[in-house]
Amino acid sequence: MSSLTAENPDSATVQAALDYCRCDTLVLGCGNELFGDDGFGPAVARQLRCRADLPASVVALDVGTSVRQVLFNIVLSPLRPRKIVVVDAVDKGRAPGDVWTMEARDLPEVKRDDFSMHQLPTSNLLRELNDLCGVQVTCVVGQVTPLPAEVRPGLSAPLRRAVGRAVEMILESCQPVAGSASPCVACFAEQGSRRPAGASVVEEQSNG
Repeated sequence: MSSLTAENPDSATVQAALDYCRCDTLVLGCGNELFGDDGFGPAVARQLRCRADLPASVVALDVGTSVRQVLFNIVLSPLRPRKIVVVDAVDKGRAPGDVWTMEARDLPEVKRDDFSMHQLPTSNLLRELNDLCGVQVTCVVGQVTPLPAEVRPGLSAPLRRAVGRAVEMILESCQPVAGSASPCVACFAEQGSRRPAGASVVEEQSNG
C-alpha cells in the first residue's frame, strides 16, 4: 500500500480527503504561543509558509495545541502524507536555542512531560502513523529556556534565532524525491496557494 493511497481510492474519495492528508510532506507546528518558548513550533510553521522556495508538495500548518485532531484525521483518512514533520519545543537540558531531529520511533512509550504535545495519545498516534500506516514521522525540536508559569507570549532570544535554523533544516529534508510525486502537487498548483483548505479552521481552534 502506498503512503499516499489506501487500496487505490477512486477520484471522488481523493477529492473528499482533507488537503493536508493529500500532500507529500506535512509540517505541523505545535505549541502554545501564550507561554513563551512553547510557541516555537507555530513560529516555525508560519515562517516556513512564507518561504518562496517551499515546494508545492509541502504543507505547513500552525496547529497550536490541536495537533491530536489533525493526527486523528490523518489516521482515519484513505490518503496520507508520505512524511510528517512535527515541530515542537522541548526541555532536554541542552543549550537554549539548540535545534535537532528526533525520530518517531525514539518517542517513549510513557508520557513525556517535556513535550509541549503533552498528551500520551499524541505520542501513540505518531508511533502508529510511523509503524503501522507507513508514514515517515520526524520531530524537529528546539531547546527552550524555562517556560513562564503564567501567560507571557513571545519567544526568548535564543528560540527566535532558532526559528530560521529549523526552517532551513525542514526545507533541506523536504526536497522532492524522484518518483514520489503526489496528487497534492497538481492540487495546490491549481489552487495557486500552499495554504490548504481547513488550515484556517485548525489555527482558529488552536488560538481559541
